[in-house]
Amino acid sequence: MTTVRLNSSDNVVSFDTEALVVGVHTGPDGLRAAPGAEGLDEALGGRLAATLGAMGVKGKPGEIAKVPTFGALTAPLLVAVGLGDAPEGDYDPEVLRRAAGTATRALAGTGRVALALPAADAERTAALALGGLLGAYSFTRYRTGGEQTAPVDEITVLSRAEGAEAAVGRAATVAASVSLVRDLVNTPPSDLWPARFAEIAEQTGAEAGLSVEVLDEKALKEGGYGGIVAVGQGSVNPPRLVRLAYSHPEAAKTVAFVGKGITFDSGGLSLKPTASMDWMKSDMGGAGAVFGALVAIARLGLKVNAVGYLCLAENMPSGTAQRPSDVFTSYAGKTVEVLDTDAEGRLVLIDGIARAGEDSPDLIVDVATLTGAQIVALGWRTAGVMANDDELREEVVRIAAEQGESTWGMPLPDELRKGLDSPVADIANLHPERFGGMLTAAIFLREFVPEGVRWAHIDMAGPAFNKGEPHGYTPKGGTGAITRTLVGLAEQYSR
Repeated sequence: MTTVRLNSSDNVVSFDTEALVVGVHTGPDGLRAAPGAEGLDEALGGRLAATLGAMGVKGKPGEIAKVPTFGALTAPLLVAVGLGDAPEGDYDPEVLRRAAGTATRALAGTGRVALALPAADAERTAALALGGLLGAYSFTRYRTGGEQTAPVDEITVLSRAEGAEAAVGRAATVAASVSLVRDLVNTPPSDLWPARFAEIAEQTGAEAGLSVEVLDEKALKEGGYGGIVAVGQGSVNPPRLVRLAYSHPEAAKTVAFVGKGITFDSGGLSLKPTASMDWMKSDMGGAGAVFGALVAIARLGLKVNAVGYLCLAENMPSGTAQRPSDVFTSYAGKTVEVLDTDAEGRLVLIDGIARAGEDSPDLIVDVATLTGAQIVALGWRTAGVMANDDELREEVVRIAAEQGESTWGMPLPDELRKGLDSPVADIANLHPERFGGMLTAAIFLREFVPEGVRWAHIDMAGPAFNKGEPHGYTPKGGTGAITRTLVGLAEQYSR
């Protein structure tokens, strides 16, 4: 596992490392080095910009070039990463996170890497540490034989900023939780069924200082968790509900997070096409984010009470599976007509949301890879945020941006509610029209939010799993999306 440390040296020329990473900017007069690279050009005989220019480097974000130093520096390899145009004020932390991640990802197989990028204060130092660690992530559990490139062993962030040590420590804790979520999302469903996920939550949660309660299929049925039971009844791997709890003696507020944890989603009897099924191991990404966030909250010792619910089931077709037109009674007491068994995530979430209300939280946030409509509306990298409180919606969007996660606030139009009317039950799980599917799914969830509780819903169907090429600090496969946002929310409510 990659480690990170802090060093206050400002002598990058003689710093002992295997690869030295510096930033370069685009400019009207060509490339110029970013802060942190002082003295390098002189040590290289004034040839740095000319050499990079000859290599075609423009300094654009995401651009990277490796240059041997031929003994001019102690580090044998100089790595220049593009930062785009030089800012007029402070550097955007997300620009630095992505630059650091791009560098460590490109340096896989290197033992020691030093980041001599702009780190004027603790926030930007933390951005470099977090981006570097996330970029160094790799998932090799199932690879045997052949050439394997190990991630970077050690990252050193060069910074003399006040408070940098604590900032780097927080970054390491958060990165570990994001990596935990990525590992879970990348694990095949044959090795991560509901009971196994619950076992991992019990073990890792206890190690982090969380109290953990697990309800098995019998307890779920007896407890009236009709949605989780209905979704999981078609699988040989029965469902689970995991409750994670963290408390602090000085806490004044309580946050509750609820995560969709479909460990594999075939669509049930409303079977998905093959092309839409091969990445459905990621359909537990919401529960993963909640789990990772609770672990980080506990390890950071935040002054807040936090509870997390992992709503775990495997959605499979069989003779015992729920059928379109079935009706079940949810934990909230409302009856639901199931028109489409592939709209199952909302069915497990409503039980978790209703149960979370019993913890008297100041807010409930549910996280889910809920709808393909989210991808249609916002693409693969931007999650949708909906809420029963406009201020809370904007708060979630703001905190997500501060953490470097892309979200966008979406409305909940009242006129869409009528489409969820059922002739036989209190509500149907699907709107008959396909338009506005992300919004109607959230409107369905809103019906089960306890009265008077502030609630937000994050649909991250696209951001949870990167089907394309790696970029910045984001790998191919599981991304750990929204974990950082939930930690940021907990920090906001700990003040």
